[in-house]
Amino acid sequence: MFSNLFILFLHSAGISILTLAALALGKEAIKIWLTLLVIGMNLFVLKQIKVFGLHVTCSDALAVGYLLGLNLIQEFFGRKEAMRTIWITCFASLAFLFLSFMTLVYQPSDYDQAHSLLYRLFFPQLRLVIASLVTFLIVQLCDINFFSLLREKAAGRWLTARITLSLLCAQTLDTVLFSYLGLYGIVPHIQDIIVFSLLTKWLVIVLSSPYAALSRRMIRAF
Repeated sequence: MFSNLFILFLHSAGISILTLAALALGKEAIKIWLTLLVIGMNLFVLKQIKVFGLHVTCSDALAVGYLLGLNLIQEFFGRKEAMRTIWITCFASLAFLFLSFMTLVYQPSDYDQAHSLLYRLFFPQLRLVIASLVTFLIVQLCDINFFSLLREKAAGRWLTARITLSLLCAQTLDTVLFSYLGLYGIVPHIQDIIVFSLLTKWLVIVLSSPYAALSRRMIRAF
């Protein structure tokens, strides 16, 4: 049986490769892919795993992959397309929340076996939903502005370094914001949770960022 660390490595590599493949297919394809990642984050954040003895969620690779894709959109298609992607994915997240809620409103039949499972999956606490959406929007806007500044200062060079630095800052902000907005007062030792989550996300960033170096070749190939 594979360890969670090895699975995390494969997960991060697979998401990064799929992000590059979507980039090569064009801005429409990568927007669809990022929308799928957002919906996946809303679902897979519920599964808890252990890495290095730390309890984290298995959605961290998706979150890093999403911001990697957003930075690549801004790099190759411009800031305007990156902003449009933010609003598209926010709309998709809210629409998915609405669809999930409406599904649960229906009264199940006597033969239904799925309602209780769907309820546990699609009916998170309201505070967590609001915290997630607010954090998601703030982090994306900050990431776009910071990446734009880095691109200007570097005159378009050092793409991998710029993406790595941008991801590190964005994921740090994401973790701190969500922890205090969504978990403060609910879980003990929130500082420990922040540190443990950051260590995992930084590991995923280290595994994912090198793929940015291949992005220019993927764009030229297609």
